[in-house]
Amino acid sequence: MRTPTLWAVLATGVLSTLLLDGGLAINLLLVALPAALAAYFSGRAAGRTTRAWSLVWGIGGIGLLTVPALRDADWPSFLAVVTAIALGSLALNGGRTWPAILLGPIGVFNSLVTGPAWGWRGLRERFGGARRHVGVGLRALVVSAVLLLVFGALFAGADSAFANLLGDLVPDTSVAGGPWRVVLLLFGLVGALAVAHTAAAPVRWDRVVVPAGRPRNRVEWALPLIVLTLLFAAFNAVQLAVLFGGYDAVLKKTGQTYSEYARQGFWQLLLVTLLTLLVVVFALRWAPRDGASDRRLVRGVLGTLCALALVVVASAVRRMDMYVEVYGLTRLRVSVLAGELWLGLVIVLIMAAGVWGARWLPRAVAASAAAGVLAFGLMSPDSLIAERNVQRYEDTGKFDLLYARDLSADAVPALDRLKEPMRSCVLKSIADDLGKDDAPWYATSWGETRARDILRDRPPVASTDWSTCSQLVDPLSYR
Repeated sequence: MRTPTLWAVLATGVLSTLLLDGGLAINLLLVALPAALAAYFSGRAAGRTTRAWSLVWGIGGIGLLTVPALRDADWPSFLAVVTAIALGSLALNGGRTWPAILLGPIGVFNSLVTGPAWGWRGLRERFGGARRHVGVGLRALVVSAVLLLVFGALFAGADSAFANLLGDLVPDTSVAGGPWRVVLLLFGLVGALAVAHTAAAPVRWDRVVVPAGRPRNRVEWALPLIVLTLLFAAFNAVQLAVLFGGYDAVLKKTGQTYSEYARQGFWQLLLVTLLTLLVVVFALRWAPRDGASDRRLVRGVLGTLCALALVVVASAVRRMDMYVEVYGLTRLRVSVLAGELWLGLVIVLIMAAGVWGARWLPRAVAASAAAGVLAFGLMSPDSLIAERNVQRYEDTGKFDLLYARDLSADAVPALDRLKEPMRSCVLKSIADDLGKDDAPWYATSWGETRARDILRDRPPVASTDWSTCSQLVDPLSYR
């Protein structure tokens, strides 16, 4: 372990202690940057070179950590942070095979135990062999801290505006939360050491060998898939007939409402998409592979099945769109719709791999998942939900007040378009939640800051009470 790695680990621990106490926003990105430097210094010391895909995973992970800094909603931020950890682990471990892509995201956890022990050995070596240099650095830090403390206190006492500025910029270092700050310090140190140790000694998941499945003969392999393909073709033919014949005739014949027809089909079609991917995976494992004719058979059958599966994906997306038109958009609906679209993209990638080879497929699937999570967070799902439902309210007069009150501050710009008293009934609860939150600047998202500005310029009407709002509740607006 080299000295730059130790300093980067120490910086991660200190920043974790100072910045992670008030919530997650840009502070998470500030803590991650020195941890990334620790990995870089450690990898260079171990003789590792930075590869293109490692840069892709690393930059993608850093990009995902911008989601908590931009969005106030917890659920897309949590998804982005988990995906960022997975991409960071992929960047450290590397790999191009399916075992490496599937197991790589958890590879960094292997170093949570070995990393601190490795760091302790490196610390002892630094103090034993280069004690003078470490002492110089520590003395410089102590002198700098004393100068900042003394002169900062004097300037703060001389000018109240400067004192307020320091209060906003400098993290709270009171001893009231001492035990929790110790936990945060350990979290930062152990995490940075695990990252650095993984960079120096990664787990080679590419060496995990998955035995190939026993190839089947053509009839045994192809007959079930051809039957399934014919079933897909029949279903898609009915969908096309419904599309051109109109939904009214189908609803009249089945006795269903518009929303019941849409809701009934989406979840089944989502499950069909998932099962189709499993069928393709197992079919490739047991596919006949004696020669060129077998390869043409595999490509033809599975290519046709995948193409028909894309029509199923389109049908599922259309049904969800129909349901949203009647009952509006919710977090669950936008999430599963995004998942269905990603599954359709995976099917397209599998079809492309059948033409150009599958060596790149594992990393492409992982990259598409990470890009989807990043796009999902950046588009602000709560804002999208609010915009769609406000537009629906303007068109139909239907609005789920109770659901909108539980949205995050990201939804405030769209909800601000509502007319009174609906606007105040929706924004009052969000304004109350924002008023209770006094997080510092580094733990405040841009979405929360923007919402505060809107509510400060146009606060909810104070006289609006629940007796007024309860009359606006439409229990049938969502199903």
